[in-house]
Amino acid sequence: MQHRTVSGKILYTSQKPGMEGAERGREWFTFTHHGDGSTILRARCEIEEPDPAVLRDITLHIGPDRMPQNLLVHLTLGDEFLGSGWMHYDPTEGMVECESHGPAIGRHSEKRDAGTFDAFGTHPVAGDGFTTRLMDVRQGPHRRRLRFWLPSPDHRGATPPQLAEVEMVMEYVGEEQKTVAAGTFACRRYRYVDESDAGMGGERHPDFDMWVTADEDSILVYGAIDGYMMNRYELVELER
Repeated sequence: MQHRTVSGKILYTSQKPGMEGAERGREWFTFTHHGDGSTILRARCEIEEPDPAVLRDITLHIGPDRMPQNLLVHLTLGDEFLGSGWMHYDPTEGMVECESHGPAIGRHSEKRDAGTFDAFGTHPVAGDGFTTRLMDVRQGPHRRRLRFWLPSPDHRGATPPQLAEVEMVMEYVGEEQKTVAAGTFACRRYRYVDESDAGMGGERHPDFDMWVTADEDSILVYGAIDGYMMNRYELVELER
């Protein structure tokens, strides 16, 4: 098979008072880049703080045109099954659909007009970093409004999979070098900003600053969210 694989681990830590530097979760990710230009992201995310703990498994297929094809998600909350689901985008019909199941929603089927959108939101921070490829860095520092379809509008993705539409502003800040446990990397710095009236999931998401490798892999090296979250994300292992 003619494909290239990139794998790594991201450590989640807290900056909340009394928890500075404490580990609150972790994420293992793998990108498989195929010869036709398509990419598959696989991610396992463990979030232990705040309670209840979240365990998320994600598989996302992105086509050669950088548009999402399908997304598989499985969730446990507090070590109990929360839900699983499948999202699919059909460009010929211009529709996005979701088939899911969970104790709180039963068997769920949904189909909506996709409209003009940019990506599937997946919640793993490796996916957030990879989505920065949508920015044209040749323009220099600038901002762009992006429209996403997600399986959950919750800030931790901790609701049974159902279609949710979210808009975020992405800002390209500039070039910076970043040193983390996995090494020193030439990065591009980006920032997600929630300027929506209703907020993401009913609450505005704090600004999310990201340092992402300045190459075709767009690997998240470091991330910082303040506000009520006070989270940090650091690349601690990388293999490619």
